[in-house]
Amino acid sequence: MTDEHDTQANLPNAESTTEGIQLPEDVLIVVPVRNTVLFPGMVLPLAIGRERSIAGAQEAVRSERRIGILMQRDSDVESPGPPDLCAVGTVATILRYITAEDGTHHLICRGEQRFRAVDYVEGFPFLVTRPELIREPPKISTEVEARARYLKQRAIEALELLPETPPQIAAAIQQVEIPGRLSDLVASFMDIDANDKQEVLDCIDLQKRLDKVLDLLGQRLEVLRLTKELTDQTREKMTEQQREYMLREQLNTIRRELGEDDDRSDIAELQNAIAEAGMPEEAEKEARKELKRLERMSESAAEHAMLRTWLDWMVALPWSKLDDERIDIKRARQILDEDHHGLDKVKRRIVEFLAVRKLNPAGRSPILCLVGPPGVGKTSLGKSIARALGLRFVRASLGGVHDEAEIRGHRRTYIGALPGHVIQSVRKAETRNPVFMLDEMDKLGAGFHGDPASALLEVLDPEQNSTFRDNYLGVDFDLSRVLFIGTANVLDGIPGPLRDRMEVIEIPGYTDEEKLQIARRYLVPRQEEQNGLSDRQVEIDENALARIIRDYTRESGVRNLEREIGAVLRNAAVRIAEGVEDSVRIGEDDVRRILGAARFESESAMRTSVPGVATGLAWTPVGGDILFIEATRSLGKGTLILTGQLGEVMRESAQAALSLVKSNAEKLGVDIKQLSESDIHVHVPAGAIPKDGPSAGVAMYIALASLLTGCTVRSDLAMTGEISLRGLVLPIGGVKEKCLAAARAGIRTVMLPARNRKDLEDIPKSARDALDFVWLETVDQAVEKALCPAESSRSSTESRAAG
Repeated sequence: MTDEHDTQANLPNAESTTEGIQLPEDVLIVVPVRNTVLFPGMVLPLAIGRERSIAGAQEAVRSERRIGILMQRDSDVESPGPPDLCAVGTVATILRYITAEDGTHHLICRGEQRFRAVDYVEGFPFLVTRPELIREPPKISTEVEARARYLKQRAIEALELLPETPPQIAAAIQQVEIPGRLSDLVASFMDIDANDKQEVLDCIDLQKRLDKVLDLLGQRLEVLRLTKELTDQTREKMTEQQREYMLREQLNTIRRELGEDDDRSDIAELQNAIAEAGMPEEAEKEARKELKRLERMSESAAEHAMLRTWLDWMVALPWSKLDDERIDIKRARQILDEDHHGLDKVKRRIVEFLAVRKLNPAGRSPILCLVGPPGVGKTSLGKSIARALGLRFVRASLGGVHDEAEIRGHRRTYIGALPGHVIQSVRKAETRNPVFMLDEMDKLGAGFHGDPASALLEVLDPEQNSTFRDNYLGVDFDLSRVLFIGTANVLDGIPGPLRDRMEVIEIPGYTDEEKLQIARRYLVPRQEEQNGLSDRQVEIDENALARIIRDYTRESGVRNLEREIGAVLRNAAVRIAEGVEDSVRIGEDDVRRILGAARFESESAMRTSVPGVATGLAWTPVGGDILFIEATRSLGKGTLILTGQLGEVMRESAQAALSLVKSNAEKLGVDIKQLSESDIHVHVPAGAIPKDGPSAGVAMYIALASLLTGCTVRSDLAMTGEISLRGLVLPIGGVKEKCLAAARAGIRTVMLPARNRKDLEDIPKSARDALDFVWLETVDQAVEKALCPAESSRSSTESRAAG
């Protein structure tokens, strides 16, 4: 409200809220307040919010009556009654009553004189009491006058100790001549508790009141003097550049004066922690030296926080904590069989590793590196090893790491410096011999900050890692008891020196039969749990799982298979949650309804049904795959056209295949003159995918031979191998992955270089049993096995045309 509005204008509802109330003349409306004391002669703003207080204040304004201000004994009481209020209060006149825009009510009151609430009157919507007015004594004794003069002197002295005190307060105190009014004024201005102010208000005897105020003022004077003394001491110690730390230094000075030096207790705790950490001699010596520096250093120093963080890292590391290894070979086999299906060769090597570790605990264990396509269980194998050993498991992902400091740490002088991933993971493990998995090692990067792969050389070298030095710690840490296990999708992505420090265990992709067992034993139960289903509510038969594997996934691992199983189970969960069915059985015919049309189908028969198309085998970073080599010819000048985003090596293989066909034209029955008048176009579909390597040489030769002879290639046959201009079939790599891809695609016969016969044992038995192998030494053998007779090719083509 603005000053132009009078008090009554602020009360639009005053008459309606107190209509019909008739108050006797000898009563006083009481307004309770919390933690506030109004002294006679003082003006005080009050905020009121309780309905009884508002009603009482509005009635006082309407009837132009005075009110009584009484403090509550307990401020938590919401609806105070007579027992909840102090006996002595102040009669006040309402100078202004303001209702703010947000609905709050405010009073500005001037205290008149003390009163004692003698008897409360019932029957009103607010508190009403019959007051006993307390008047100041008319005669003033010499003792009272002397105390008043002394009080005035002490009050002026206190004001001088306060910073930036308004001069009007000192002038007001100087002008007061009435002792009672002086004591009330000083008590009102003092920064004391509301209960102490109420005790001053309760003092009717003037001499006792002055003594009480003098006592309270004396205590405040001592605090003010001590504060000023501490402030002066602190300012003397600080330069202009350190003024921003004034509050912290004041706090330190107060702690020293009170004997509560927290820094001392922190230093003592760090001393005990260093003694109990079991550090090597060099590390402990360095830690104690830095602790002495910290003890002498001011907390406001820029280096203080950095040094304290370094000491916290030092005492938190497990310098001497080793978990007990419980190697039980029989139990280890059981754990590996429980967690993983198949992978017999991998499990055998892990069991051998555990057996050697049991017989020679003090020996240096080899660094294992699990290499295989995504989703074949590399990370879970590491967890199984940790479980078999009874050790803790930690993992650090190296994918995308391109800064050496992420392995070795930053020097602690840098802002925000931290140890590298190795030390951080060891601290997280809280032991010096965890199973530590370095994931995605083939995806390490290198930048202008250094090569992290080079930093890993010391970590993974059993001869050096007993004295591994992290840049942040600045002291040696023994990593020789850590069991490091690396993982990678592609071995070629790991730098040679780093690969040389590890023993590689290759994990092949899974066959369809293995995927079926994995799905039944592990994936289905896990997805049932994640989707809130039980074995009684849902059942997927093996034919349905086999169809999901055959028609909806084509991968080396089982990640996509688990996603598709999850989609099938979510469909069942919806039906059960809606109450449509209590239990659901998912058969082979239900898979298409839930997942839609099949995503993968056998293309071999369709693709190779015309001359000029051959099925090859390719290796990819995520496993093997089949690819089709298509060739056609048209009138031209003998030009070779290559498409399909082929790499340089693959282009050279196509050139070599065409040259070999021309040299064997007579043997193949091809008219060399007609060949020279035709353009040959070789295309490898999926042109958006880069392809390279020499192993498609045999497939390109067979595709060209098929095109020029008019004979189709067997639809159930795939081939791989490099060719020479002499017609020899040379060995290639990735035999295991390529054969698994052939088995997944429904191929029955695979033609391989004879010099790759040694790789046969690497192929899983289930894939070996499903495939027939033809071992090639020359391209003539490939032509003999791969091409169908021209008559049968023509008849099959004619029958399709008739159909």
